[in-house]
Amino acid sequence: MSPRAAATVILLRGGSEQLELLLVRRTPAARFMAGAWVFPGGAVDPADGNGQTGLRAAALRELREEAGMALAPEPELVAFARWITPAELPIRFDTWFYLATAPAGASPQVDGSEIVDFRWLRPVDALTDFEAGELELAFPTRKQLEQLGRFSSAEALLAHARALENAIKPVQPRVVGSGEQARIILPDDGN
Repeated sequence: MSPRAAATVILLRGGSEQLELLLVRRTPAARFMAGAWVFPGGAVDPADGNGQTGLRAAALRELREEAGMALAPEPELVAFARWITPAELPIRFDTWFYLATAPAGASPQVDGSEIVDFRWLRPVDALTDFEAGELELAFPTRKQLEQLGRFSSAEALLAHARALENAIKPVQPRVVGSGEQARIILPDDGN
């Protein structure tokens, strides 16, 4: 099955002082990533358009729908990563992750149906909460948080991402094993 085009916004705040990002919790009733904490995002709709234009429109639409957050007209969306769901899974997405700065004083408003909660967290705190069993994180979200945790501020992260924006390569993990023994591995794990 071919993956469906999707886009996600990693919404940042903290300027030059720190790095916090918005995570939202998917409803436990969802058929895909039920109960997981993720960055706001979703599939591209035909009305969003094609290519990068459609991906960016979908990212902004999903941010509004899921977190009640509208960015300024013509916001800067900096491409950060691209992940493709493993071929072994029945529901697949080809997802672009974009960085964007949250408007000053912005307060998310979850929709209560698709998204049931939100948190602003430093990447290290999100990973600590995951390790403690307090947050359920999807594999790509966890890996993105590990990368994001290398930066001390939102400004430092954005500067780094702008410099590498045109060199993004897709990451497509594989599933090895099955049932309780199944695990996800990255292409460079070599297993």
